[in-house]
Amino acid sequence: MFKKILIANRGEIAVRIIRTCKELGIKTVAVYSTADKDSLPVFLADEAICIGSERPAASYLNIPAIISAAEVSGADAIHPGYGFLSENPGFAEVCRACGVEFIGPSSETMVAMGDKAQARAIAQKAGIPVVPGSEAMKDPAKVLEFARKIGFPVLVKAAHGGGGRGMRVVETEEGAEETIRTAMTEAEAAFGNGEVYVEKLILNPRHIEIQLIADKYGNVTIFGERECSLQRRHQKVLEESPSPFVDETLREKLYEAARKLALAIKYEGAGTVEFLVDKDKNFYFIEMNTRIQVEHPVSEMVTGKDLIALQIKAAEGEKLEMADPKLNGHAIEFRINAEDYKRNFRPSPGKIEKLLLPGGFGVRIDTHVYEGYSIPPYYDSLIAKLIVHGETREETIIRGKRALSEFFIEGNLKTTIPFHLKLVEDEDFVKGNLDTKILEDKILDKIVSN
Repeated sequence: MFKKILIANRGEIAVRIIRTCKELGIKTVAVYSTADKDSLPVFLADEAICIGSERPAASYLNIPAIISAAEVSGADAIHPGYGFLSENPGFAEVCRACGVEFIGPSSETMVAMGDKAQARAIAQKAGIPVVPGSEAMKDPAKVLEFARKIGFPVLVKAAHGGGGRGMRVVETEEGAEETIRTAMTEAEAAFGNGEVYVEKLILNPRHIEIQLIADKYGNVTIFGERECSLQRRHQKVLEESPSPFVDETLREKLYEAARKLALAIKYEGAGTVEFLVDKDKNFYFIEMNTRIQVEHPVSEMVTGKDLIALQIKAAEGEKLEMADPKLNGHAIEFRINAEDYKRNFRPSPGKIEKLLLPGGFGVRIDTHVYEGYSIPPYYDSLIAKLIVHGETREETIIRGKRALSEFFIEGNLKTTIPFHLKLVEDEDFVKGNLDTKILEDKILDKIVSN
């Protein structure tokens, strides 16, 4: 069993990991930048070590500083959380080379799934449907040639990263080359590699993902699906489990596909297999995230399982022979960001002068903020996750409205709480009529104008 885990992250996910470690009897080490010296993880961890200035490159992406902190503190494992170095195979390799366990899959697995073209090829070989697409390419002319071959509209995506960066929809051939070059420039800036690949664009799909955890012995457990279709600029704003669209037949097929992929790559740890699903319930593999997800709490709420604890146990070498948990009720996660949704979701860092958190039956808050805390401008704008659970989706939406109405954050900042209060009243959301473009194409204008 691990004796001490260093959390190579910040914010709410660092708090989330510290809490599980405490319950498992494991000591924790928080690392922090100078901007985060007053953050909640620093107060909650058994030890805290400053690893650099406010810039991510100087702190949370600073591999030598993080490894030094692990060595100085005597940590025998590192949990990367999500974002930052969580899907960096070089970091995983350095950790293990230094005798510190990386809580996640092998660097080889991360490389295979991080290269989108390679991941597609592996999925195809395993018999999993994929969207028609290309290999990674560097030449804009060849990208355009392939797009012509499979027919417009197409999606141009960064081959070595995600999160919506380096991603562009190309509707027609007119202006296509300029759009392709823009995507490649973004990919180069964000991931240090301008290679892209091309996929046929599936019109009005849902984004459905499967949560799994695998141990070192070939056991793969599925923890349900998540509906992640409500997105803005390819970034999720709300997630729920189970999907209001997925029936038992489709769920069984998605489970089988995700398990096949995990077994094909001998996956270890927590992972998420993501699919696009069309209106006829045909599904296509798009990628696998080799880490814990922001939205993992909805899966925890409907399965009753602590995914962080299972992730740690898998890394310790524990055998996880578990049947896929039955889904109990419905859960929705609202991402609360420090953003002004009426000004195109402009980041709104500032000091929290007053904070009132909602509570009651079926309500969970994952956050790192507190009254008097100043949100720094250097990092992601996520400040809290409100997760609600009920017996049915209808009950859960009602509980979500109530909890949002009790959630007060006041100070010289804006949050997306008012946005979510309007979103839960939207007719399409209430009916479950969702796809990856409906928020931007239909719902958002109504919310902003009201």
